[in-house]
Formats: sequence, structure tokens, C-alpha cells
Amino acid sequence: MIELIRKLSNAHGVSGFEEELREVIKGELEGYADEIRTDSMGNLIATRNGRELELMLSAHMDEIGFVVKKIDDKGFIRIAPIGGWFSQIALGQRVVLYGRQKIYGVIGCKPPHLMKDEERKKGVEISEMFVDIGAKSKEEVLSLGVDVGTPVAIDREVAMLTNKRITGKAFDNRVGVAVAIEAFKKCKSDATIHFVATVQEEVGLKGAKTSAFALEPDVAVVIDSCVAADFPGSENAHMDIALGKGPVITVVDASGRGLIVSPLVLKWLKETAEKCKIPYQLEVAEGGTTDASAISLTKSGIPSGVVSIPARYIHSPVEVVDMNDVENAVELVARAIENARDYFKEVIK
Repeated sequence: MIELIRKLSNAHGVSGFEEELREVIKGELEGYADEIRTDSMGNLIATRNGRELELMLSAHMDEIGFVVKKIDDKGFIRIAPIGGWFSQIALGQRVVLYGRQKIYGVIGCKPPHLMKDEERKKGVEISEMFVDIGAKSKEEVLSLGVDVGTPVAIDREVAMLTNKRITGKAFDNRVGVAVAIEAFKKCKSDATIHFVATVQEEVGLKGAKTSAFALEPDVAVVIDSCVAADFPGSENAHMDIALGKGPVITVVDASGRGLIVSPLVLKWLKETAEKCKIPYQLEVAEGGTTDASAISLTKSGIPSGVVSIPARYIHSPVEVVDMNDVENAVELVARAIENARDYFKEVIK
């Protein structure tokens, strides 16, 4: 499982530019699906055919990143953010640009030695940063296949911490993708299961909207990550979400502007966890939502739930998760798929 997460996390797939990651996921699913296809939006859809009930198992594969905005005459590259960034995290990171081949660079800015006192007291915005790939001119950058619109991804590899905890980039949502892959492989169900690795979740839940519209499943479960609140400074969040206490079942997110999970879906996920003796946590979140919001509002409505893996430092290159939560999430999702028919007989089209 760790090696799968390592493979997914170390790959790059900024929102709208998920091609590399899509091929990795496709390779993991071959032999486990009756059909694997890519739709016009870029979503990867793997289907295992069954009868009556159709279930959508969804996890977004994109990550936050950047895109080239301007190249100056000296070869320094200005970037625009893709997805939700806290600008101070971006500064000083190593990045990879997808020109004709992978080009490595670093994100820099004017050093504090050259700043005035008032400049040093405030944060550096992404608009003030630039990427240095070592080039000496704009022409040299262009010759490498880097131009306006080229995607720029953080370059960071997975590392082991203590107590079965790991750190890496894009665990939101590569860990969710890993859980979905393993649950898809592990579950034994006679329902039709559509595994969807969605694109562009970080910039508007876009892939979930189009894939759910095309598939129109009877029920959906989304696998994502959520914010842990078990580290210094998180006390004011008034949440009990912590690493090592199990996967998280969403009740409400975005203060209800996103998903309010239906009582039936909530019962399904909670009872599955309890029957299988899988530890779990419940989440009511005031900010942020997931693909489930878009899926639940598709056509006449699709009952949708979310199982998340708690993570520290989300939207940074050093996100941290506990492998016990990951393994329990796989078990919860696989078992929920297997008993879904018992809960959703009435919604089968």
C-alpha cells in the first residue's frame, strides 16, 4: 500500500494536466475492470459490470500547482497558481516544468538581504515569485519547450516518518486514489461499479460533474482527504479529527453550502463501519467541499457520501497521514460497496 501511495504521490498531475498520473492509475487497474476508458474531460473510468445497482466510486487525481504566466528576457519565469495556495508554502520549493521533457527549477524571490524593513514584515505573494531553471534568456527557455501555459508542479518525494506515518506532496488526493484503487480490487460485489479518477477537482469539481452526468449511478461514494485538527494551533477549529483514529465519514461540509449527507447514506457508512469493527470519525466542516457535492446534484440527484483520510498540512508538499487510517479506509469502502444493495434497493433505476 505504501508503495502504491509513493508511486501516485511522486507522479505529477496539476489540475488540467493529469496525463502522467492517469497512466499510472490505468496501469494499476488493468486486469481488475471489464472496461477502462478516458472521457473527453480527461477522467479515467474503470467499470466492472454487474447487475441492477450501479455504484460510482470516485477520487480526484489532480493536485494544486502552477502554470507559466510570463517569461522575461533573462529567462526567469512568472507563474500563476492553480488551486488553493498559501503563498508562503510555495516559496523555496523545487518544481518540475513539463516542456518537451521534464525541466527542473526552483521558486525564488528577492532575498531578505535586499528587502527594506517593511518588506520583510509582510509575506511574499506568488505574484512576486518566479521560477529559476538556470536559463540565461527567454529564447533558451522557449527552446526547452517551456512557454506560457506550461504546467509547473511541486517536486517532492514520499518519506517515512515514525509510527506508520508518512509524508509527501499531493496526498490530497493521491492517498484517496490509492484507497479507491485498493477497495475496487478488494470488494466482492455483483453490482456494477464505476471507479472514476476525476480531474480538476481542485478548481471547481469539474471532472465529477461531467462523469456523474454521463454515468448517472444509483449511489456514489467519494474518497478524499480532510483536515486533521490534532496539531498545535488547530485547537480553535473545534474538531476532533485526528490521525490514527480511523477514516472520516462526512456529515456536513462547507457549512451546508457543499454536501449535507442524506440520512440513508450516513446510516450505510456508519453501520458498515460498526458491523465490521472499523474505527471511524465524523466530520462537520465549515470550509471546503468535495466531488460529492457535484455528484449529489447531478440530474435528478444521486445519493452521495464521503470517506476521507485525515491529513495534516493539507495543500503543502509535506502532508502527513497515518497508514492505519489508510488501511481502515480501504476496508470500510470495500465492505460498504459489498452491502450497498441492502440500503439502496429503492433507488435502483
